[in-house]
Amino acid sequence: MINAKKTVAVCASVIGITAGMAVFLPATASAATYGGQCGKGYAVIDSRDLDGATAFLTYNGKTNCVVTVRDQPGKPVRMGAGLRRSGVSTDVVVDDAKYTEFAGPVKVDAKGECIDWGGLIGDDQSQVFRVHCG
Repeated sequence: MINAKKTVAVCASVIGITAGMAVFLPATASAATYGGQCGKGYAVIDSRDLDGATAFLTYNGKTNCVVTVRDQPGKPVRMGAGLRRSGVSTDVVVDDAKYTEFAGPVKVDAKGECIDWGGLIGDDQSQVFRVHCG
């Protein structure tokens, strides 16, 4: 499976990572597990349950990585993963398309800096702002 990555040079991304506004929708318990999609040396440092998937934030000591993993593979559905250094509108990295298993990975070097990150599946999304600083 090939996951296309898109680098977006504006603050407004397709998953809605924007300065100062968070949307948290209720989600059901998730069966998704992180499967090493970000590569060797990345450890999960945060996650958000979505309805049918889980968005995972991982870190390797220098680079943050986000991947959204479905609970169960199936027919292609809209999925997304987004990440940026907080307050840096030219630094948004987004993967948003239809996938059968996962969206991402998207990566940003942000050692010692706050990040904004999020994931989506269908109409359910989660976004987190100014976290994991330092």
